Amino acid sequence: MARKRYPPKLKFQVVLEALLGERTPGQIAKQYGIHPNSVGLWKKQFLERGPELFAQDDTVLEYERRLSELEQLLGKKEVEIALLKNFLGRKDERRAEGGAGPRG
Repeated sequence: MARKRYPPKLKFQVVLEALLGERTPGQIAKQYGIHPNSVGLWKKQFLERGPELFAQDDTVLEYERRLSELEQLLGKKEVEIALLKNFLGRKDERRAEGGAGPRG
């Protein structure tokens, strides 16, 4: 039999209620239609992984900084490509007009 999957929002709500301590895990489980062991398991996972939630803020900032750097690099490369195309276009125009200049 496959394990039933629950949405993260439901798990979070269950954990919040468990942390409040106003009701027993059995009462919370009955309200949400889940197994009482799930309440304890989700609470344990939340408490163990809680610090990771705040660590991700730094990760997001690092990715945003790196994205900004890459966007700037891309802009520079686009300018370089445009200049090279312009240069090559002028060179092709000179050839079409009869050469790159007077021949000796």
